[in-house]
Amino acid sequence: MISTDKITEIFCFIDEFHQEFEQAHQGHLLEADCSIKRRNRKSKLSNSEVMTLMVLFHSGNFRNLKHFYLFYVKPHLKSEFPQTVSYNRFVELQQKAVVPMALFLKMCCLGKCTGISFIDSTPLRSCHIKREKQHKTFKGMAAKGQCSIGWFFGFKLHLIINDKGEILDFMLTQGNVDDREPLKSDNFHKKIMGKLYGDKGYIGKDLFEKLFVDGVHLVTKIRKNMKNNLMHTYDKVMLKKRAIIETVNDELKNMCQIEHTRHRSFDNFLSNLLSGLIAYSFFPKKPSLNLEIIDQRLSA
Repeated sequence: MISTDKITEIFCFIDEFHQEFEQAHQGHLLEADCSIKRRNRKSKLSNSEVMTLMVLFHSGNFRNLKHFYLFYVKPHLKSEFPQTVSYNRFVELQQKAVVPMALFLKMCCLGKCTGISFIDSTPLRSCHIKREKQHKTFKGMAAKGQCSIGWFFGFKLHLIINDKGEILDFMLTQGNVDDREPLKSDNFHKKIMGKLYGDKGYIGKDLFEKLFVDGVHLVTKIRKNMKNNLMHTYDKVMLKKRAIIETVNDELKNMCQIEHTRHRSFDNFLSNLLSGLIAYSFFPKKPSLNLEIIDQRLSA
């Protein structure tokens, strides 16, 4: 389990951001009609505490949020969270924390580009493929798509990481969206520079030229029916090291629990995904490449 010092560190980091967010948020609110009285009572659990609890859930070994909240938070974290609410109210508060959670992830939890980046997509299944026509929670949002292990129904999470295993950027799309589509958006790769390594799904002459103009060199493997162009030895080695992003996807799914089929609303699906990505950023050890050893072997 996470130590008390680590819980305090995560909460302070989140709370400092949330205070600045509230000040900026209040300054851009439109004034409501004063003739209509509205209740503005604060909840026992603040947004900072809700965000912290969601990060703790995705950082531990729990697989069920209800079990985590009722049988771990309430009995064992009374000193850290003295005023807890019911579980149903906690689920409602998650929806209010989606926007500050997304901004916190984008502004405070992403890594810095080192000139060597890896890109990949991973499916987030909403239900079993055989129940796609019966699924109602994400009706009109999720879509049927295909990945390397077969068909699925849900969404795609597109990730870009650096050689240290830190997430540089991410994008969520429907399951039937081509892997190359997110890279066509300047907002997705504006923080990327240097070499970007991907699999064969990112092959495209127009995409390569567009990224090259923006300062990104896209490197992919070639298909069997393509001409074998000359490739630098360093790029061949780094393509073999592209499995690092597969390891990151595996940790996000199996340790951070960003994928499960028990969602009952899209807002809670987003809060689950965002808090899982935030929890990964707090991991003390991430999959990484020792580039110094690779450079020494290539130069020898």
